[in-house]
Amino acid sequence: MGHTYSNLLIHVIFSTKDRRPLILAEFSQRLAEYLCGVARREFGKALKVGGTENHIHALISIRTDITVAHAMNRWKSLSTGWIHRTFLDMGDFAWQAGYGSFSVSQSNAAGVIAYIERQATHHRQKTFEEMAHGLRCALPVATASRPRGSAELSLWTVG
Repeated sequence: MGHTYSNLLIHVIFSTKDRRPLILAEFSQRLAEYLCGVARREFGKALKVGGTENHIHALISIRTDITVAHAMNRWKSLSTGWIHRTFLDMGDFAWQAGYGSFSVSQSNAAGVIAYIERQATHHRQKTFEEMAHGLRCALPVATASRPRGSAELSLWTVG
């Protein structure tokens, strides 16, 4: 068998260090576009990238030879370097260690994309911490630490 076919969809969530509001409106769209490019080059494809000023949600598709940990490491490290080089006043920008990742079936992909697009509305109703706690309670997931801070809103998506 010479061909490998897969459809590995993952909803990933990651935040700025200490949940600081560092994803500024001036560059959030460019950041999302950059992340889409990194995904294509490094591990697969970003179907949707969006978020608020202190965290990102994305629906990604990864190749079979890539782990989620590797994809997230590349995404976070390359985007940090890009932000530091492109926005010289953002020298203190950093991502928080860790991330959330959840498998998504093809039949639920459109719902996850809609959820990512509704982040501003969603976080007016629930803080990031309330949402993350709800996910931890509803799903059998392992967690390393609790997120800190609160989410204020600005919506931006690409995909």
